[in-house]
Amino acid sequence: MEITRRNMLIASAAATILPAVAQAARAPRELPKFRNEDFYKDGKFDPGVAKEAYYQLMRFHTYPIVDRLKTEDFWALDFGLGNFLEAGMAGIFWVNNKEHNYFGHEIYLLPGQAIPEHQHVATDVPLKMEGWQARYGMIYLFGEGTPSTEFAEPLPPMHKDCGKTKCVGILKPGQVAGLTKPEEWHFMKAGPEGAIVTEYATYHDGKGLRFSHPKVAL
Repeated sequence: MEITRRNMLIASAAATILPAVAQAARAPRELPKFRNEDFYKDGKFDPGVAKEAYYQLMRFHTYPIVDRLKTEDFWALDFGLGNFLEAGMAGIFWVNNKEHNYFGHEIYLLPGQAIPEHQHVATDVPLKMEGWQARYGMIYLFGEGTPSTEFAEPLPPMHKDCGKTKCVGILKPGQVAGLTKPEEWHFMKAGPEGAIVTEYATYHDGKGLRFSHPKVAL
């Protein structure tokens, strides 16, 4: 058969589309009912079990599980609070370039799961500024500003006594939002189908993270 540019393009498209179609066919019709105790063994958080839950989330949303997501670059944590389904996340830093000051991150949240409220401050590098694009599912985005009255989405229980945010909005697939000022307190909470969110930001320096909850540990 004569190999033409057209044939090569068709073959390339098939190689891209067919795995996605196969994954969609395997996608569960609904997420399992996760139990917090399933993520702990002898009182210690098990990141391996957590990752498997996030793979189920990815398959549910027909999100491609590329090889790098099966390596140690993909991580999960419960922020040391012992309540993974309330306070937890998984993520992968696709890129974090200090020299040129840019960062690309994917955030994965199970249904109702939230990242604890936090802010970014300057260290030996400028403070981090960031924005988010909901890709799959939706999130409640909490930040500073005028208290919200449009709908009631209360702070998660972990923030009852230490929360600083008063404004909450909804971010749906394709929508983008970002910090409104440096050092703004903020966090996100997933909707009922969990969420996968792309973060665009300047360089991420973990030393610049500050959490409002006094017991958060990374």
